[in-house]
Amino acid sequence: MSVVSLKRFKPAEKYYGQLILGPPGAGKTTYCWKMSELLKKLGRKVVIINLDPANDMMSYKPDIDIKNLISLEEVMEKQCLGPNGALLFCIEYLEKNLDWLLDQIKGDHSTNYIFDLPGQVELYCHHASLGNIFGKLSSAANIQLCVVHLIDSHHCSDAGKFIAALMLSLSAMLKIGLPHINLLTKTDLLKKHMDKLQFGIDFYTEVLDLNYLLESLESDSFTSKYNKLNAAFVSIIEDYSLVTFQLVNMNSEESLVKVKHSVDKANGYVFQAEEGRHINSMLACAMGVNDKLDEFQ
Repeated sequence: MSVVSLKRFKPAEKYYGQLILGPPGAGKTTYCWKMSELLKKLGRKVVIINLDPANDMMSYKPDIDIKNLISLEEVMEKQCLGPNGALLFCIEYLEKNLDWLLDQIKGDHSTNYIFDLPGQVELYCHHASLGNIFGKLSSAANIQLCVVHLIDSHHCSDAGKFIAALMLSLSAMLKIGLPHINLLTKTDLLKKHMDKLQFGIDFYTEVLDLNYLLESLESDSFTSKYNKLNAAFVSIIEDYSLVTFQLVNMNSEESLVKVKHSVDKANGYVFQAEEGRHINSMLACAMGVNDKLDEFQ
């Protein structure tokens, strides 16, 4: 990173950010909108950054938008690429022109940045550009980052889908290498269909003995032919023992506050910001999420 880039930021000041990842339809854009509104309500300065050039359905107005740097449609036309290839091109272009983003990331001490990221999972599970971008943001912009990874809770209704969600979460955690929070979204809908779950909700949030999932898959004639593959996936997940989930209902401020507590601990806001040093805030964040089943009672 050039000396010019480093001079944009005051070394003594700290900024905090959350990187919002997840497959299409998991609720990333809604989360960015709802979380930004909550943080503003708490008196924080919030900057929302859209890094998804294909995001045409934003429920918020981004403060910084990658579309001002590069157009997905133009890339598809000029490079003769499909949507996924063009999106990859855009992210690589952003990596090469990161000064454009650094020039715009300006804020007061303790500003909270929310990065809305593309839903193509290969970008953060297989490709290096996003990880490189995050690393440079951390060092050049003094932004302490954490990842908030969203998974649609409908995956809990099917053992095979849930194993896939676990593998995706684990892959993202290992590839990106930042403090990581996994969220199960749309839990308001999950509550209405609790009778369709094979296990209690704590089985899915705490990721308990996954052999029970294997047993249910073995009894299915369609999935039984993949028994060895599923067993291998489960073994990997349990060997690392990293993946757990927190529930979030985007329509519940109480639920979002619990997620905020987890984010503040993950990116360090609670330990360095003025709000975080307040004794009541410290105690609240230290307690964290006491009961993940609150929304189901």
